[in-house]
Amino acid sequence: MYKKADVKAKQVNSINKNINQFDLPKMNRILIIEDEPQIRANLEEILQLADFETLIAPNGQIGLEMAKTKLPDLIICDIMMPELDGYGVLSALHQDEATTNIPVILLTAKAERSDFRHGMQLGADDYLTKPFTTEELLSAVTIRLEKQATVERQSQAKLDELRNNIAHSLPHELNTPLNGILGMSQLLIENRELMDESEEIKIAESIYTSAHRLHRLTKRFLLYSNLELILRDTEKTRLIREKSEKCLSQEVIINVSLKTAKNFGREKDLKLELQESIIKIPESKLNNLIEELIDNAFKFSLPGSEVRVVSNVTASKFNLYVIDHGRGMTVDEIERIGAFMQFHRKSYEQQGSGLGLAIVQYIMKLYNGEFMIQSKPQEQTVVSVVIPTLQSL
Repeated sequence: MYKKADVKAKQVNSINKNINQFDLPKMNRILIIEDEPQIRANLEEILQLADFETLIAPNGQIGLEMAKTKLPDLIICDIMMPELDGYGVLSALHQDEATTNIPVILLTAKAERSDFRHGMQLGADDYLTKPFTTEELLSAVTIRLEKQATVERQSQAKLDELRNNIAHSLPHELNTPLNGILGMSQLLIENRELMDESEEIKIAESIYTSAHRLHRLTKRFLLYSNLELILRDTEKTRLIREKSEKCLSQEVIINVSLKTAKNFGREKDLKLELQESIIKIPESKLNNLIEELIDNAFKFSLPGSEVRVVSNVTASKFNLYVIDHGRGMTVDEIERIGAFMQFHRKSYEQQGSGLGLAIVQYIMKLYNGEFMIQSKPQEQTVVSVVIPTLQSL
């Protein structure tokens, strides 16, 4: 399949040129899982000449164990092997969180479309059909490593952004109510003999407000964390969906909307246009969903501007729209919604952890719903969710 003389002499420069066109880290580690000794040796030699570090496994079982312990940057794996074939290796890799994101190139002597489709369904990143040239091998390797490096850079950028948001928002969200509780309680202790009853009541109310804010932040953070853990567990997610818990929508929406509007002192701004429906979501989660949506609409719109809550049923789906005429969001901001993500926090001196819409996203994912935002900054924002129904009333 390969000519060593070509690799050692004429193709060394070609190999290096092929590799250098990609912005890759030096000495990427590649695991070769191949049961034929000659092919295995040729693959190892070509990759080492191209400045890759190689790991060698003579069968699928050994290769799988090496993948779990050595965590290579890429795996090249033959399909037709005794005991554990390439498909089995691929399936096992994707069942382990430590190895599920390692790109895999499968080697096959067959070129049947059904074989390609089966491998891709299992999560293969690319195929090479034997016999293949040195250039085809190196091109497949470098393309997959570059794509993986891009994904990792994007993930790192998101992680850095999350860390930055947590560093800026979480201390403020914790310290503000704590300072209120500590300061007011100290004032009450040190000056209780000089205060009349009305002053004590005001201080007690201030302490309660600060404590309530801290308590709500804690509850929301625990809810967000719990939803995230459930969604990471496919079995838990499946069981929750199979239970098909349901509730009547209208009363929950009315009660939560009115309570939230009252908290903002904006009962007159709230407009409800609701259609009753039995929807496939527990009442507690619908309560969380509505609270976050209405809170978000009031928080980012001015008093005196209307907040509409509209629901209807179409094609066995419950559609809910929360419409406000506040600050709005850009397309980029909508795409970056997440926990502890607060846009223009300094400019608007706003409170909030950014958990609200992130919680809505997770609830919708968990219960097979849809979540969408359409917004024209400074004009109108429509946040909509779509939830499966059992029946329309």
